[in-house]
Amino acid sequence: MRTLWPARAGDLVLRRPQPSELDDLLALRNDPACNRFMMRTHVEPETFRREWLSPGDGDHSCVAALDGRVVAIGFLEVEDGMGQPGMPRGTQASIGYLVSPGHWGRGVASALVGGLLTAAFDHLGLRRVTAGCNADNHASTRVLEKNGMRREQHGVEDSWHADLGWVDGYTYALLAREWRAR
Repeated sequence: MRTLWPARAGDLVLRRPQPSELDDLLALRNDPACNRFMMRTHVEPETFRREWLSPGDGDHSCVAALDGRVVAIGFLEVEDGMGQPGMPRGTQASIGYLVSPGHWGRGVASALVGGLLTAAFDHLGLRRVTAGCNADNHASTRVLEKNGMRREQHGVEDSWHADLGWVDGYTYALLAREWRAR
């Protein structure tokens, strides 16, 4: 697997987590304040640890550290787009993020998304990156738009959320040529 980390994104250092940090990351991932808008609001501890300790070939997820302390998790998963037989494989990625509540509103998510996009386009050479968010998560829509992503889809009541019921979702995307033209 290609190594993208460590890398800088503004004041953040994006890197792979240390095994000793996994319990704190799990607590962050399962924190109801953090994952209110996520479709999976709880992950099983053993599955979480296994996925971080042995990521798949297309998994380039990371943590974001500020002054040596982990303040966010970034997800970058290389995938195939839609297409007919013969289509190039592994040309796009989906990204996501989760920021510790104590660091909301401080530019952490914006810097992290910028770092994930830099990794996807400048280091992996991908042609397209997507991100999804709950339509009611206005902070996430601002973060994605601030990083140049455009809203491509508004799915009306397209997802079931155990706490919120049927929710609307947005899909954002950015092409490599748009990234380069910024």
